[in-house]
Amino acid sequence: MAHEHLGHAHGARSEADRGRLTFALALIVGFMAVEVVAGVIAHSLALLSDAGHMLADAGAIGFSLIALRLAARPARGALTFGFKRAEILSAQANGVTLLILAAFISYEAIVRLVRPSDVRGGLMLAVALVGILVNLAAAWSLTKASRESLNVEGSFQHILTDLYAFVGTAVAAAVILITGYQRADPVVSLLIAALMIRSGVSLVKAAGRIFLEAAPQGLEPQAIGEALVREAGVVEVHDLHVWEVTSGFPALSAHVLVARDSDCHAARREMEAMLHERFGVDHTTLQVDHVGGDLLDIDPASLGEDASDMLNQNRQRQDRR
Repeated sequence: MAHEHLGHAHGARSEADRGRLTFALALIVGFMAVEVVAGVIAHSLALLSDAGHMLADAGAIGFSLIALRLAARPARGALTFGFKRAEILSAQANGVTLLILAAFISYEAIVRLVRPSDVRGGLMLAVALVGILVNLAAAWSLTKASRESLNVEGSFQHILTDLYAFVGTAVAAAVILITGYQRADPVVSLLIAALMIRSGVSLVKAAGRIFLEAAPQGLEPQAIGEALVREAGVVEVHDLHVWEVTSGFPALSAHVLVARDSDCHAARREMEAMLHERFGVDHTTLQVDHVGGDLLDIDPASLGEDASDMLNQNRQRQDRR
């Protein structure tokens, strides 16, 4: 029943996240078209780089929406965890697109630093101010979504970087209008690229940790192992693995040895409760055995005739294997 409630809550949260992402996508696509036209007319690389970034934003959010739908599908067949890691694929794609776009913008900015072009600062400033408002609305929408999801966080980072970019573009436009310094446009573009690289590296690194099945941030396997050993009756813990199926879904498996006189089932329940309360880990697989639990050697002579025959047949089958 608890799993049913959790599944229902996760489904409701995913549905709400899809609505917020769709709203942000509509804002981004609508303004992107306006910005491309304005960038061409104003001869502004900052505006065109912002438009390119918004195109990446739109693609990232669209991919995020697809990933959310895939992740909501139930597990079946060979996919025992379903498509939950589709969200991590989306986050990694978001990070990679930020890095590729940053490289392209950096190249164009360096070219314009060497050969600056005439930029129409007034139009550039007007578009940048509207862009700030659009991205503020989109960012505000996603702040209400579950940022625990690396997929949603990837889309949010795209929009947040774009917001910073529009602020920088507005500053560059003001500098051009006041001083006539045309190189302010490519200088701001380089700053935008630096922000994109920072966000892109962060997303790729976080997604890579999940694909490499590293322990989630904030969960130290050493500390978890020590906490398990301190539980009543526990003698030894080995083969401890802590990983993340998808963002916000930590998992753990371990082999635990308890004392001969301990109740292994009670010990398992107590360890599971401790892992939930102290570390927030609910998906656990604990193999609990008694220390020195050797198999009994049964003498067929001590059994009845039928039981003795069955035991001898089983031993013969095992010998043949």
